Amino acid sequence: MFGNYLIGLREGLEASLVVCILIAYLVKTDRRDRLAPVWLGIAAAVVLSMAFGAVLQFGSSSLTFEAQEALGGSLSIIAVGLVTWMVFWMRRTARHLRAELHGKLDAALAMGTLALVVTAFLAVGREGLETALFIWAAVQATDDGVRPLVGAALGLLTAVVLGWLFYRGAVRINLAKFFTWTGAMLVVVAAGVLAYGFHDLQEAGWLPGLHSTLFDISSTIPADSWYGTLLKGVLNFQPDPTALQAAVWALYLVPTMYLFFRKSAGSAGSAPRPAGPAPTGAVAADAVGD
Repeated sequence: MFGNYLIGLREGLEASLVVCILIAYLVKTDRRDRLAPVWLGIAAAVVLSMAFGAVLQFGSSSLTFEAQEALGGSLSIIAVGLVTWMVFWMRRTARHLRAELHGKLDAALAMGTLALVVTAFLAVGREGLETALFIWAAVQATDDGVRPLVGAALGLLTAVVLGWLFYRGAVRINLAKFFTWTGAMLVVVAAGVLAYGFHDLQEAGWLPGLHSTLFDISSTIPADSWYGTLLKGVLNFQPDPTALQAAVWALYLVPTMYLFFRKSAGSAGSAPRPAGPAPTGAVAADAVGD
């Protein structure tokens, strides 16, 4: 549940910051009359993301077991790839996000209402589709359709509240540190999803080694115990992984974490902004560079 809360919080906060920047820019440039198309694009992105999640969930239920495992494993690998890209992309471009969005919004304002709708839709839709895919993959990995969704919903709700507080100027946090540590935790979660995705492909018969168990500590950490459930929900831990699962987990986690923290350390060094209140509508945009 915590892993899915983290996914919802991380992805939701990115989308919330994008919305805050777009709205704050229109408000600060006295273009409130253009807010409606932006909200329309945001609403369309949310609906598309929910529809995509529903198609994944209900569309896969009509497939055979082998096809379900093949689809789940393939989409899990794709989801991990997207989330990994997102983690590194956000770490690299967070400081320039405001200027990039302002440039796109200026171009859309010059082109007309439809361009505004499309700009807002694309800015939020990418985050929404990534969130839907990764949460679906995480739900499949935990074999629990309730707690992961509750965790993700709570994470998204927290992100919406934080986004509103950013906009109102009530909260300032160091987003560079936030995205660094949540990104690192997401890499750990992604490693578990990737390993389980390969296990799904083994069950589908696409990969060998389904019965080549590396170790089995089910008697020490029963899958139905509270701590087994906790480890499963947070880290996608499996007490009896196959050798391929364990190898994939290690080969993804170790180099990815190394590259992530090396890049994070290399991007640090800019002088911190002084703390203090900011005008309404400007905080969200300014905070992205913190």
